[in-house]
Amino acid sequence: MTEGDFIAALGSLASHPAAREFRDDAAIIAVGGERLIFTHDTLVQGVHVREGEDPADIAWKLIAVNLSDLAAKGAEPVGVLVGHMLGEGDDRFVEGLSQILTEYDVPLLGGDTVRAEGRRVWGCTAIGRATSDPVPDRRGAQVGDAVYVTGTLGCAMLGFERPEGEHDLAYRRPRPRLCEGRALAPIVTAMMDVSDGLLLDCWRLAEASGTRIEVDSSTIPVANPTRRDECLRWGDDYELLFTAPADVELPIAASRIGTVVAEGAALILDGKALSRSDGLGYSH
Repeated sequence: MTEGDFIAALGSLASHPAAREFRDDAAIIAVGGERLIFTHDTLVQGVHVREGEDPADIAWKLIAVNLSDLAAKGAEPVGVLVGHMLGEGDDRFVEGLSQILTEYDVPLLGGDTVRAEGRRVWGCTAIGRATSDPVPDRRGAQVGDAVYVTGTLGCAMLGFERPEGEHDLAYRRPRPRLCEGRALAPIVTAMMDVSDGLLLDCWRLAEASGTRIEVDSSTIPVANPTRRDECLRWGDDYELLFTAPADVELPIAASRIGTVVAEGAALILDGKALSRSDGLGYSH
């Protein structure tokens, strides 16, 4: 099964409303007067992080990618649970974990440790508290909305290619947009983070919302304009992709990159219709 096939198969089991039909990166559960947000991501050695990566950077990235999902829900982090595969550099992993938890004031609540042969694997479950009602969703884009993205795309790609270069930290230690997500949450109609490539995530947002999104690639800030297409597909950016009414004044800096023009799930890039089979981004 492809990754998409497997997720679709799981969707038949995810009947609880909190699962959001598996069309989002987080589950939303009402508990008392709070709405708690749950998300989980896994890193695999040699897939999501380089072979020989400093375990301190792996720990940072593990927490950061999960906090990025919370950012897309406009959430305030409550804490994390970490799954760690023991091996070389465990002390460095603890150091990196301490650094990012301190940086973002996030409590470590628990987790699990294992030891096994083969590639190492790390997991994290992040829990957040909603700061707006409704909680932002991928499924809410409306016809007439403007489409925006924060930051510059492609920095992680360049950092991966040139360790210790100008963009190295963008790959090794991404910075989740938690403050920006909370500022945007009350005004967006749909929001998600960009993890697998801007084009693929635009397509996912269009599909989830059942809308046709038209994007102008020339308006998208990229780290290397001569490699614009690669910057839009490579991923690992952890910026925020969102839609909002075109006349709303944004509380943060972001680039308008397109428009929601009609109903019917579709992504149009520079006048050309794209589909998931076009290699829009990273897929397992």
